[in-house]
Amino acid sequence: MSEKPVYLGDLDKANVQAFINSFDTIFTDCDGVLWVENRVIENSEKTLNRMRQLGKNVYYITNNSTKTREEFVKKCQNLGFDAKWDEIISTAYLAAEYFSSIKFNKKVYVIGSRGITDELDRFGIRHTDVGPDLLEKDLEEYINNKFKLDPEVGAVLIGFDQYLSYPKILKGANYLRNRDCLFVATNGDENFVIDDLLIPGTGSLLKCLETATGRQAYVIGKPNDYIRESATKKSLTSPSRTLMIGDKCNTDILFGKKCGFQTLLVLSGVTDREELTKFAASLDPSDRDLVPKYYINKLGDLLRHLS
Repeated sequence: MSEKPVYLGDLDKANVQAFINSFDTIFTDCDGVLWVENRVIENSEKTLNRMRQLGKNVYYITNNSTKTREEFVKKCQNLGFDAKWDEIISTAYLAAEYFSSIKFNKKVYVIGSRGITDELDRFGIRHTDVGPDLLEKDLEEYINNKFKLDPEVGAVLIGFDQYLSYPKILKGANYLRNRDCLFVATNGDENFVIDDLLIPGTGSLLKCLETATGRQAYVIGKPNDYIRESATKKSLTSPSRTLMIGDKCNTDILFGKKCGFQTLLVLSGVTDREELTKFAASLDPSDRDLVPKYYINKLGDLLRHLS
C-alpha cells in the first residue's frame, strides 16, 4: 500500500507553514493549475506572487506546445502572474533546442502550431508550415493529384494541432517509413479539460502515427528525460527543497518524483479526487509512482496561510 497523500486543507496554519518552509524552488504547471484557457483559477496568481515575495524561485513548466516562451510570459503577465522569459520551460522551445543540440540540418515536418515553428525559427531550424491541410474530395483524388513528400524532410515533430487531418497523418506516416527520419513529440498528454469538456491532447494525436508506423516517438515533455534534465539544471536548490505543482498525475507528479522533488497535486484540472484515491489505494508500483506527497483543491487555497 502506498503512503497516503497529505491533504493540505486538513492541516492547521503551523503545519502548512512548515510545508511552505520546506521548499525554496517551485516548478508549476500552468493549464489546470494557474488558469483554464484565459481564466485565472481563483487566487492562484496571488498565491504564486506571494510565494515569490517570500523568496521562492518560481519556474513555469508546461507541456503546452502552442506558444513561444515570450507568448507564455505575456499570458502570465496579462493574468496577473509575475514572470520572465527565462523562467518558462515549454515543450515548443525545448523541441527546438533539442534539434539544435543534435546539429540537425534537414527540414522538420511539423504537425503542430505556430508556437513550435516560431521556436524552430529562433534556432535556425528549417521546417514545413503549419495550419489546415484538408482532404477536399476523397483519398484517391488526393493521392493522385496532391500528395507529395518533401525530400529535404529528415524529421517529424508532432505537438498539439487543432487542424489535425488525414493528409497530415498520411504525410507523417510516409516520412517515418524512412528509419533515418527522426520521430519527435513535444509531449504525450492524452487529454485536457476545458469547462468540463474533455479535449483530446497531443498524446491522442501521437498514437495515430505510432500505430500507423509501429514506431515510438522521442517525447520531450513531462515526465520524460529531456525536460527533466532541463529542469534540474535550472533548479537553484537541492531536489528535496524543490516543489513540483501540477494537476495531472502521470505527467506532473510522475515528473516531480523522477526529479526527487516534493509534489503537490491540485484538483482544479485533469485529476479528480476519485482518481487520486484509486492511485493511492493501488498495489501496482506504477500507480504508486503517480501519488503526490500533498494535494489541495486549488492552489489559491494556500493564500490564507501566506499573510
